[in-house]
Amino acid sequence: MGALNRFLPVAGKSTLLKKHMGWKGVLAKRLRRLVVVVCHDGRMVEMSEADFEIAVGEALDLIPAELASLIDNVVVLIEPFPPAETPDLLGLYEGVPLTERGSDWGMGTLPDTITIYRNPLLKLCRDEAHVIDEVRITVLHEVGHFFGLTDERLHELGWA
Repeated sequence: MGALNRFLPVAGKSTLLKKHMGWKGVLAKRLRRLVVVVCHDGRMVEMSEADFEIAVGEALDLIPAELASLIDNVVVLIEPFPPAETPDLLGLYEGVPLTERGSDWGMGTLPDTITIYRNPLLKLCRDEAHVIDEVRITVLHEVGHFFGLTDERLHELGWA
């Protein structure tokens, strides 16, 4: 299962895929958001939580091994809804991008998080294949932020 076997299910408030590595984290919190303004026709695609989690795992598996090996101390969460003030948010990276970490970053800090919001994705898409495609784009977009890519650069690369 490629990159996914570096992430383990962990019980908690939400569905959680947690990288089994040491707990490092965030000294300076930075938010990066992907907001979608165009939705489908308002109906949600029906997809089980298990199938959605598999889609997220398969998207993580698409990360090339040489990049996946650089991902350290990242928690991937699946939540049903984004914060109320951003109802169309599909995903969110919270943390310190790799490109901004100094020598003082590390021990005793909290992990970075990538949150994927299930219901906005299901509402955006027209069918299950479209959900899988949008989950892939959203996951890779948020992972891109971990590597320090801006929204502009992610758009150029087709990951937005």
